[in-house]
Amino acid sequence: MLAYLVIREGTKWTDVFRLTPGRTVTIGRASTNEIVIKDERCSRNHAEVFLTGGQWTVRDLDSRNGTVVQGEAIHGDHSLSPSEVIRIAHCQMAFVHDLSKAFLDVDVEPIDSDGRETVSGNVFIGLSDSNVLDSIEPTTITHRRGQTRFLERHSDVDVVSVPKVGQAATKLCRLAFELANQTDVIAVANMALEGVFEGTHVDAGAVLLGPRNEEETPAHDELEVVASRTDSDSRYHRVSEFLASMVLRDGEAVLARNIEGDSAFSIRDSKGLFVASSVICAPIRQGKRVFGLVHLYAANPAKTLDADDLEFMLAVAENVALALKNLEKQQELSENLTQTRSEVKQLRQQLGVESELVGSSPQIMQVQQEIGRAAPSRATVLIRGESGVGKELVARAVHYSSPRKKGPFVCLNCAALSESLLESELFGHERGAFTGATERKIGKFEAAHQGTLMLDEIGEMSPSIQSKFLRVLEGHPFERVGGSQQIKVEVRVIAATNRDLEKAVGDGSFRHDLYFRLHVVDINIPPLRRRPGDTLELANHFLERFNEETGRKIHGFTSQALELMERYRWPGNVRELKNVIERAVVLAQGDYLDAQDLTLSNLATASESGEISLGVRAIYEPASLADIERRHIEATLHSTSWNKSKTADILGIERSTLDRKIKRYELQRPAG
Repeated sequence: MLAYLVIREGTKWTDVFRLTPGRTVTIGRASTNEIVIKDERCSRNHAEVFLTGGQWTVRDLDSRNGTVVQGEAIHGDHSLSPSEVIRIAHCQMAFVHDLSKAFLDVDVEPIDSDGRETVSGNVFIGLSDSNVLDSIEPTTITHRRGQTRFLERHSDVDVVSVPKVGQAATKLCRLAFELANQTDVIAVANMALEGVFEGTHVDAGAVLLGPRNEEETPAHDELEVVASRTDSDSRYHRVSEFLASMVLRDGEAVLARNIEGDSAFSIRDSKGLFVASSVICAPIRQGKRVFGLVHLYAANPAKTLDADDLEFMLAVAENVALALKNLEKQQELSENLTQTRSEVKQLRQQLGVESELVGSSPQIMQVQQEIGRAAPSRATVLIRGESGVGKELVARAVHYSSPRKKGPFVCLNCAALSESLLESELFGHERGAFTGATERKIGKFEAAHQGTLMLDEIGEMSPSIQSKFLRVLEGHPFERVGGSQQIKVEVRVIAATNRDLEKAVGDGSFRHDLYFRLHVVDINIPPLRRRPGDTLELANHFLERFNEETGRKIHGFTSQALELMERYRWPGNVRELKNVIERAVVLAQGDYLDAQDLTLSNLATASESGEISLGVRAIYEPASLADIERRHIEATLHSTSWNKSKTADILGIERSTLDRKIKRYELQRPAG
């Protein structure tokens, strides 16, 4: 028994879904449903429709807003009757057995003498029956047509004089809906044959398609039978070469009758016997290019194909072409979407979407303001901060906020390589320059041309490399290792360090002139312990990120975990926080992260950037203000080599005030 759900959204009918016995149709907001309703009022899995005991039934799946049938909310199962309307959120679905009764703008006429319903209208117009030729006449091509009048918007043919047009229009309307719902080429072909067998007097037929990726019309031997069907025990017999070539060449549908004995049109079985009396072959085309055929034939002389069958067949072929075109577009869009998502993911990694600075503390706001001021210029930037605070992220933010954002961003860690390898990485090398140099390699400076080069741990660069590096910064050309060609590049340099460069200049390990060349724009990133307001914000950011990456559903942190993270001093800064949250998400067994899930260290917060440890451990230990002040003054004096004027400037106090505090706390300058 045929049954349909005719879907209406607002004031327009938008789709038709055919119900198939033995197949449960699911309805909901999730994309995995058969019928998807994009409305927040619709549950992800809202309802389902199925056949049970010969009766179509709708079942509400404990949805949030319920399922309504004929204005009444249902609970559990409800047996559907024809013309009943199911309403879910904004969507209405009419349940019908007769598709034509679902459209309010189509008039249903009484049942005619053939026992079929006819639909009046002026959408599809066809030809009247032609006179049937006597069987003794020779094979005759009775009709040829390039465009069916069933698909014309207007026609001068009187509908009353064409009794089959109403039936054909209804069948074509239904077939068009069903073809549009198919998900692959074979399904489209099978659905087309089903509609053709219902609308014409054929005994066998097939859909043949050629290559779709070529611009030229395929030859007859390039056509592949995608789907075939017969109404008898005999198998389908392929279209003759002559007829296929004619339709492919001319792009017109052909009806031929009385074909028995004609070698050009006749269809024979394996024993050489004629199996058809009339045949139709219609082109499947896009524009002027024919890429397939719909081939039909009637074996019974009493079921001779006529002109209306030709019109109907050509309309079906046009609908098949449109369905295949839409299917191809959908597949192309799906492939493009997949490719675009992949490219976006790669670009986000490449462009450093993770470099977005998370935090709302005054300290991080100041860093963002400094990035905004530094980005538009070409000045060299020096980024200072402890290990793990995110110096590379700040460098990426400077690059992608600058006019150079379309150029490359190249990063190199100077502390990870020996002196010889660092020179090769920076400036490149020629083939044979040293053992293992089997081919020419361009350096980071060349790779970053018209872009930005970030040199992390710049304080670890050896003095000899510093000299060559300074010349390139000054705009001079350089040579690859083992080469003689002069290379000149245009690169903006961003340097980063966790060392005290002033101290390195003082002890001679860092060039004085290079320091001043780098120290143009200075961005200092405070450690995480100095901006405690960002700790929980960062923790929630990493929790959401690792939930998405691992598929876990951790809902948040317990109060004990929050308190522990606020008290912890984070000697590894943001990098340590990220790793702690990732480990906790992977290993946690509950729905919330507890204090026991956070694996924290007991390292001191001695800074790699030159900050002297004040004896503060990673876990906070209470101390008096006087004790903290004494240790802080002592550490600052030590960092300035007991330069009292500089120490007073750093502490923001008068020199005389510093002398009184030194005396009060009995601070002694170390011997030597």
